[in-house]
Amino acid sequence: MDWNWAIRNSGRIAELLGTHVLISMVPVVLGLLLAVPLGVACVRWPRVYAPVLAVSTAFFAVPSLALFVLIIPWTGLTVSTAIIPLTVYAVSLLVRNVVDGIRAVDESTRQAATAMGLSTVRRLVTVELPIATPVILGGLRVTSVASIGMVAVVSVIGIPSLGDLFIDGTQRFFATPIIVGIVLTAGLALVIDLLLVVVQRSLTPWARRRPA
Repeated sequence: MDWNWAIRNSGRIAELLGTHVLISMVPVVLGLLLAVPLGVACVRWPRVYAPVLAVSTAFFAVPSLALFVLIIPWTGLTVSTAIIPLTVYAVSLLVRNVVDGIRAVDESTRQAATAMGLSTVRRLVTVELPIATPVILGGLRVTSVASIGMVAVVSVIGIPSLGDLFIDGTQRFFATPIIVGIVLTAGLALVIDLLLVVVQRSLTPWARRRPA
């Protein structure tokens, strides 16, 4: 490990880290915004779920690099080239969690909410989605870590990310950039995961274990 190299290139490393965060987290947010209404629709109309699941599974089976290359003619070498496919992957992962979370709500709870005079929309927002939050956020954690890992691939097509460090180190047979890239990628995934754990606990106080 050449610490002098890391210090000399700290500015570039910080810039790559910032870009990596942007490209990996925007698709997760967009994926969540799209997956929630789509998942609600799948629960509301069960026949929709099978084709949605089939399409999302098919998209997720396509290698990320292939999707990046396919949309370059329309988006060019911009961050959109990475964000669009990663958003598709995020939706593919999250829609299942949304459906499973809502379906896990006890029927007696729904009936009690309806008996209290709650409309379908209000029951969804104030009862079903809050109860489904742990399952949805569990999927969000997996999606976030997966997105952080996949973003490194975009460096192959010329879009900056921490993957640049892997390419640089490999081409020069120099281990330091590779080590820095691995540590930062793993550290970023850990930080995002811990932040989502904090969010989950704050949104679902009833799920906390009481001390014995």
